[in-house]
Amino acid sequence: MGQILGLRKTVYGVANITEAVAWYTQVLEQKPSYESDSYAAFSIGDCELGLNADARSAISRADGVVAYWQVLDLAAQIERLGTMGVRQHTDVEEVSGRVLMASFLDPYGNVFGLIEYLQTPIER
Repeated sequence: MGQILGLRKTVYGVANITEAVAWYTQVLEQKPSYESDSYAAFSIGDCELGLNADARSAISRADGVVAYWQVLDLAAQIERLGTMGVRQHTDVEEVSGRVLMASFLDPYGNVFGLIEYLQTPIER
């Protein structure tokens, strides 16, 4: 039997791949590791964020899954994203004194989350 080891890839459907790549390049502060006419991938730690123009109709927007990307300082990221005009989707939530979490909306209706560990994550 297998086990879930951790987040490796999240794919967001986008209407315009060029605009989405530009937006996520600014938010993630890095260029994509792969880019084509309909798909782009950003390597972030051990994970990949994919932007797929072909999947727009197949992927639900804000009512779908939220992937949470780890940050070291959630408050600083909220401030930085706010200066970029990024809309916060949920308030900051502290969970069991271990993590802070919040989610945001990209310009295409996708929800993405940020998570800050207040304590060392549990060993996998």
